[in-house]
Order: sequence, then C-alpha cells, then structure tokens
Amino acid sequence: MSKLDLTLEVIPGKLAIVRLSPSVREMPNWAVNGFVSACLLTPEETTIVCSEGVVPAGETAELSWRALRVRGVLEFELVGVLSRLASILAAANVSIFALSTFSTDYFLVKDIMLVTAIQALRTAGYSVI
Repeated sequence: MSKLDLTLEVIPGKLAIVRLSPSVREMPNWAVNGFVSACLLTPEETTIVCSEGVVPAGETAELSWRALRVRGVLEFELVGVLSRLASILAAANVSIFALSTFSTDYFLVKDIMLVTAIQALRTAGYSVI
C-alpha cells in the first residue's frame, strides 16, 4: 500500500488520560479547558483525555502524553489511515493512545517518545509540523 499524503501536527501542551468513577456521566467542570475528549463511558469506568494541568490531585491519571493530529478532514471512505500510522509508530517502539473525531484522527504518545515518533513518521515519508 502506498502512503497517503498526510500531514501531522503536534498539538501544544501535555495531556492526561484520566479514569473516573463509572458514576461520572458528565464532563467534569475542571476538564473543559483546552483539549478535552470524553473517550468512553462504560459500567466499569469513564475515561477522558484533558490538559494535564487541570487534573485535580487524587484522580487516577496517566500523565505526560502529547497529541499528534492528522491535519485536514479524513473522509469516512478512507481505509487504513489509523492502521498505517500506528504500524509505523509500533515499529519504532512508540506506544499510542488513539482518538478519532468526526473529521480526523489523533495519536497520543508519551512526551519522552515524541521525538522518536516524529522521526519515525518523517522517515516513513509523512510531514510533521
């Protein structure tokens, strides 16, 4: 498969992946500042991604994540975008947390792996800004 002509953009700031109680069914007020995603509400937990600096002490959170966004709008008919990019990062030993919106995809990587991720993507022919 040939690579798609994609550009990825590094989103400024560190993010947190936060596990909340399953009883939390609305976005907490503290989370709605900057980048935020309500990922999943299940009987076991509620997961959100938000700016690291807003997470209150005592919350269960994975800190120091950075986001890369696929620029532009990805049509629903496109096949394998997430898989291709994830494979490149996996080959570089970069763990990801993937998010998708209606329009595009985001990849979260640990802050200490951001340079490695960018290098791997650029080596594979993708533009990263």
